[in-house]
Amino acid sequence: MSLDVALNVTVGTLALEIELHAERGEVVAVLGPNGAGKTTLLRCLAGLLAIDSGHVSLDGVPLDAPDRSVFVAPEHRPVSVVFQDYLLFSHLTALENVAFGLRARGIRAREARALATEWLAIVGLEDCARARPAQLSGGQAQRVAVARALATRPQLLLLDEPLAALDATTRAALRRELRTHLATVDGVRLLVTHDPVDAYALADRVVVVEDGRVVQSGTLAEVTAHPRSRYVGDLVGINVVRGVLDDGRFTTDTGAVVVSADHDAPKGAAFAAIRPSAIALHVDEPAGSARNVWACTVEDVDRRADRVRVLLTGPVPLVAEITPEALVALGIHDGDRLFASVKATEVTVYPA
Repeated sequence: MSLDVALNVTVGTLALEIELHAERGEVVAVLGPNGAGKTTLLRCLAGLLAIDSGHVSLDGVPLDAPDRSVFVAPEHRPVSVVFQDYLLFSHLTALENVAFGLRARGIRAREARALATEWLAIVGLEDCARARPAQLSGGQAQRVAVARALATRPQLLLLDEPLAALDATTRAALRRELRTHLATVDGVRLLVTHDPVDAYALADRVVVVEDGRVVQSGTLAEVTAHPRSRYVGDLVGINVVRGVLDDGRFTTDTGAVVVSADHDAPKGAAFAAIRPSAIALHVDEPAGSARNVWACTVEDVDRRADRVRVLLTGPVPLVAEITPEALVALGIHDGDRLFASVKATEVTVYPA
């Protein structure tokens, strides 16, 4: 069982052009900022939106292939979806909600209710079988939605931000449960999220989508080690700058020069990564040994318990991380002009 996708579709101002492959047994997380095209991708896979060109195939069987006049309707695809707001039927009980997908696939009412009862027990909600969605907590509603999706034994399971509607405490508890439930799916599992914690806890591999394109894919460790966009850098807490490397000289796309002691990267398009904690801030231009010094303007100051993140604009946009004591000593406020310095040994350069 495998999922093979190479699709193009335009929705409003978004032009989605995605290639994606996932194998049986994999949990693949699709990460990206709001508006990147994650949910549009999910809608195409579920059959809720027809693609303009390309193909969507599951185990070699085309589900959507415009050039071959193939389009399999959502109700005929071996696909289940857990939506962000769960979309439970308000007039049905929890048991009837879980049984609905089974009935829609032609299973007789008695057998569907029996299987639904089993799944409610699996997710720990056998005592809530008669409850309607309005009587359920957010965590209970999420469990019902997961049970409904899993009960049909889908070949492809799609989860659209399945934990986003929950509070932090409930999310942490259900994240562990969801990992267990996902292991019961004998097929491909695709998780759409903007939360790297969900990706880390649930996924084997991540695919990062920005502006309708895949910008990076791999294990979370691989993506973290070499971020390939500023969004990914922000996601993993690292400053990432795009530019060109030539004879050890890294020049950003805006023309700024970044000096690195990393001379192993080949010439050509490259990224430079700088840890926020490696950036020193100064009121006056420093005269020390740092090879990189840039005049910056403080855009924002984000105070977080034992650390402070300072957003800087300038030749090289940066986020610096300092202590609360340093913030007080420097007297930093929004709009202040400062100097940021980084040692060449703290700059990692790798090919784009």
